[in-house]
Amino acid sequence: MLELNKSGTDRTEPGQLPAQGTGPDARPADGSPDPAASPAAERVPLRPYLIAGAILCGLYFLYSYLQYARFGSPSWDLGIFEQEVRAYANFQAPIVDIKGPGYLILGDHFSPIVALLAPLYWLWPSAASLLFAQAAFFALGAVIVGRTTQQLLGGRSGLCATVAYGLSWGIQEAVKSDFHEIAFAVPLLALVCRALLLKRYTAALLWSLPLVLVKEDLGATVAVVGFLLFVYGRRLQGALLAVYGVAAFVVTLVVLIPAASSAGTYDYWQKIDKNGDQDVSMLDSVLGALNSAVKIEMLVFLIGITAFMALRSPLTLLIIPTLGWRLLSQDSNHWGMVWHYSAILMPVLFLAMADGVRRSRASGRPWLSSYAKVALPVAAAVAVAMTQHLPLRDLLRPDTYSAVGDARSEAARAALKAIPVGARVETDITLMAHLTSDRTVYWIGGAPGTAPDIVAINLDFGWSRPIQDPVAYAQQLHPEARYRLKHRGGSFVVMERTTPEPAEIPGVRKG
Repeated sequence: MLELNKSGTDRTEPGQLPAQGTGPDARPADGSPDPAASPAAERVPLRPYLIAGAILCGLYFLYSYLQYARFGSPSWDLGIFEQEVRAYANFQAPIVDIKGPGYLILGDHFSPIVALLAPLYWLWPSAASLLFAQAAFFALGAVIVGRTTQQLLGGRSGLCATVAYGLSWGIQEAVKSDFHEIAFAVPLLALVCRALLLKRYTAALLWSLPLVLVKEDLGATVAVVGFLLFVYGRRLQGALLAVYGVAAFVVTLVVLIPAASSAGTYDYWQKIDKNGDQDVSMLDSVLGALNSAVKIEMLVFLIGITAFMALRSPLTLLIIPTLGWRLLSQDSNHWGMVWHYSAILMPVLFLAMADGVRRSRASGRPWLSSYAKVALPVAAAVAVAMTQHLPLRDLLRPDTYSAVGDARSEAARAALKAIPVGARVETDITLMAHLTSDRTVYWIGGAPGTAPDIVAINLDFGWSRPIQDPVAYAQQLHPEARYRLKHRGGSFVVMERTTPEPAEIPGVRKG
């Protein structure tokens, strides 16, 4: 896969000179040094990077699996994606009842590429299979980033880039955030950037095409790839790809998602034009794009982890669409260095760093060429130092492993055993991803009128008001039914319905 369009730049048109000359000062049309003219362009062995990728994959999966095993999922997303993949694996429409009974997830985010995980789910029907897939995708990004960097720069640059990318805060925070569809975009964007740097422009175009199936906003990123191809002299390819990206972006947001949504619209517009109940104009959103220290800190760290060398590369333009909607958003979760939103920026930035170092080494400014020689080791050192305050640091703490078998985890597992396979369950985040493989799962308070078979809650979940009487709480959620206590252990309570199942259940089709 890494050698798509291995022959390099497409054939020169009849009557046209090759992009590179033969003299020592020759430069391609885009002004960057030609990787084919450097000794670093000799074939770089793949095995060391596969080994490094396997190690990183193991670290990512170990962290996420331990978090899962100790019932520490930070959000409902892992459960949501397992319901989606489970539906695809059963050749059904991607209904995600956690978002609401009968909710078609393509009306929320447009990520049909997630269906590719169905074969893995056939073999391993568990939320853990999604965590493994994400770990593998992130690690594949490290293989591509490291090997490409060594092809461009030679020496031990590839190892430094692998460490810098593999331990970057954007990847580590994404691992901590459980599975998300952006995992597919990480290796795809790495392959796009690799192809651009090695001047395999047809390959760059082809790797860009499936990005529009990962998430609705990535059509704009594809359009930027088209712009770069146009600038690099592939005018027809660039123009067509830019049109494709813009068209996919518009059609997905205006047609496809509203058609799949029960509300008939794209809900996430409200992240930009509303701050709570207050309307926000587009002008105010733009003027407020840098109105928070959290946003500025994120931007500084995005570029700082590349020793600021990414600023020397046109590839950095590829991060603008993702940063754009995040900075315009009124949701503070989109601004900072946590969650998964920065993961897709990591392969772009670190390959932009490699390009920036390559360009700077040939600079006529002595200080810049000297700095370029140490930039990659600096970036690797920064990544290692920052890990002391990032998720993977937990793998060195004994309590990370002991928590898997502590009293809380044992109580959670006992609660799971009290919930019958095949039951319809309403629950909070704690147990959610452990139930979605073989039960129908609803979000607590998000399934009115369904009278689920089971209501299971963690009393220590962090409720706005403590739940004093769990049975009364279950009946408050579902006045159409009656419940009794079935199991209680530690902070976990399982209640079962004692009245008959309703004849009509919202979102459920009777066979």
